[in-house]
Amino acid sequence: MGQIVWNFDRLDSIGGAPAHAEGHPQIISTPAGKAVLFNGVDDMLFVDKHPLAGAKTFTEEALIRPDGGAFEQRWLHLAETDPKTGNDSDARFLFEIRVEGDRWYLDAFVVGPGYKHTLIVPAKTFPIGRWYAVAQSYDGKMYRSYVNGVLQDEAAIDFKPQGAGHASVGARINRVSYFHGAILQARFTPRALGTEEFLNVPAGLNAAP
Repeated sequence: MGQIVWNFDRLDSIGGAPAHAEGHPQIISTPAGKAVLFNGVDDMLFVDKHPLAGAKTFTEEALIRPDGGAFEQRWLHLAETDPKTGNDSDARFLFEIRVEGDRWYLDAFVVGPGYKHTLIVPAKTFPIGRWYAVAQSYDGKMYRSYVNGVLQDEAAIDFKPQGAGHASVGARINRVSYFHGAILQARFTPRALGTEEFLNVPAGLNAAP
């Protein structure tokens, strides 16, 4: 499997996979191209693909702009589907944030057979209303999370590849913990990238209007 890029420039297809919206997520223009804006109440996208299915190692990245709102926001959920039942299994990846006033911090989570871990450091906060490059990765031993290329947290886990499934953007798949903010791009790589290979916030994206 190769690298998969999701550009959030439309609502009916993301990265070549069929998608559909609930609520009224909006396409917005930014200095780096189009992005999708979520209202934090009922906006979300469903995508008919689990882009890290089968990966033994991985890097999952995104360019996001948290805009405040509720404390707990789950904005990217990759879910494995049980091929026997057609229902979601317990195996999943989650990208989340926690918001406290005008600041936020990252929450990365992965769970599957024999592994379950959250990477979260409430002391490492960032101002809302700006764009950030966030990442989580696994190199065969260590699970790590990053904001703008800076390590946030890490832990050794016994990760095992997940099977095919689907994804939600802007909320958890079961329609809770909605995201208030914008997402410009996500990228999924079946290896642990070095920080020098990570997505960066494009020049001008955080320029004052």
